[in-house]
Amino acid sequence: MRPEWLSRVTTVVRQDTRSVGRAARAAWRGPGRERDLFVQSLKAAAAALLAWTVSSVWLNDPMALMASWVALVLVQATVYSSLRQAGQQVAAICAGTLVASAAQWLTGNTVGALALSVPVLMLLANWPRFGDQGVFAATTALFTLATGTAEAVEVGHRVGQAALGAVIGVAVNALVLPPIHLRDVRENLAALAREAGDLLHTVAADLRTSEWDAQTAARWSSACASLERRLETLRAARAWSRESLRLTTGPLRVVRRPPGPVPPEADDERWSRVTGHIRVLTRTLSVAADEGRSPVPPDGPELHAYAELLDLIADACHAESERLLGTGDTVAPDGEALRDLHTRLEGRLLDHAGYQATRTTVLGTLLLQVENLWSETVPS
Repeated sequence: MRPEWLSRVTTVVRQDTRSVGRAARAAWRGPGRERDLFVQSLKAAAAALLAWTVSSVWLNDPMALMASWVALVLVQATVYSSLRQAGQQVAAICAGTLVASAAQWLTGNTVGALALSVPVLMLLANWPRFGDQGVFAATTALFTLATGTAEAVEVGHRVGQAALGAVIGVAVNALVLPPIHLRDVRENLAALAREAGDLLHTVAADLRTSEWDAQTAARWSSACASLERRLETLRAARAWSRESLRLTTGPLRVVRRPPGPVPPEADDERWSRVTGHIRVLTRTLSVAADEGRSPVPPDGPELHAYAELLDLIADACHAESERLLGTGDTVAPDGEALRDLHTRLEGRLLDHAGYQATRTTVLGTLLLQVENLWSETVPS
């Protein structure tokens, strides 16, 4: 019998292997995030190899490691971030070499220079101007003092190698298939619409059972939280999209044509509102399901009609998702059917108004939220 820790390790290795296999198949099948990562990794390796060749083979420089190292880490997800981090890293390397050299000159020995320079440089690494490249100041000082190259000539040489690596890394990233992240926005927007439709279908199915309770409401709440996480992912993808278009206009757009136009930012705001309306809708239903609260859920026939209304709006969400992905297999619902259901529920609301105030409150709130969803998802 295998030990428990070995079983856990085996399970983790098996899961990771399957994940790698799925990523490899996705990269092979066509454009997507996996292929972008594959291309970016090869570009970083090519930049490091090119920097090593230029520095070591052509210039016969014994410190080619510095140029190759800087070129490798500067092939970033966007051209703008590569250029920004190039400036930050070269500045950090300059600071590290200069402070290390000054400490070596003041103390006259390696241990004293390390004790004097590294604490200062680690504090300097937190300076916001350095971004996440500040730690290179301290590592450069360690490397400089460990190799005994703290003389003025070696310092200038090291900075020159860092600048050479930065130029090669940024050039490779900008000129060889420059990264333009427009696909992620479309995919996340389509996923948000699809998941919103899935959640509305789930709520509609639960309402038809007429047995929904606090546990059902908790499941809706969890699905809403997942929907909001998808919205945050969409916002992050939009930010990457905007950044990837910086410094890639003109000739660089000719080098790599973007993968189709990005959906307008107004779509992000619209689906953000849809997410908010779904959150309020599920919260209202959760309150009505709580036996300790005064609101009372509508009767069975009303719930069935409301569930049908949610199903139609969910179909509209799915149609929008498929339109964004270019498939378009789902037909958007007919607005006439939505209006008929809405009119029927309004009639029931008027019937309740005179003698069931709590049911009227809940049904009115639900109708308001479904009208908001309707206006945002169903084409006029």
